[in-house]
Amino acid sequence: MDFRIMGYESPLLHMMNLHEDNDGGRSAVSRIYVRDAKAMAATPADIKEDPKSYVFVVDMPGLKSGDIKVQVEDDNVLLISGERKREEEKEGARYVRMERRVGKFMRKFVLPENANTDAISAACQDGVLTVTVEKLPPPEPKKPKTLEVKIC
Repeated sequence: MDFRIMGYESPLLHMMNLHEDNDGGRSAVSRIYVRDAKAMAATPADIKEDPKSYVFVVDMPGLKSGDIKVQVEDDNVLLISGERKREEEKEGARYVRMERRVGKFMRKFVLPENANTDAISAACQDGVLTVTVEKLPPPEPKKPKTLEVKIC
């Protein structure tokens, strides 16, 4: 098979587009690892910032809300993960070509210091996951401390 993008053959692309029937001696475990890594790497995301929040927009076509997890770990890392499963093959039918991503996916984003991890909301509509992380209000400027000096 010849895997080309705009006339350029990428060794990485070739390695990641393994055909399962002819794996060239690779074990099933390595095929699964490559498939999962490909699915994780191919989860596109946009990040927007507005005055009150950070908004993460991630494409999740064909997934139900129960297939997606949104978590915060280590107090400042937003973790979006899940799994897209392969459809059951019907008797007498087989895949001729599979291009849609299947397997586990995961994206991690380190949140800025002013992210309020207690105020996160997520919604999935039309195959697009939108995660909104509210910002903490800016800290109050420190007022100078005045001490009364007593002279004896």
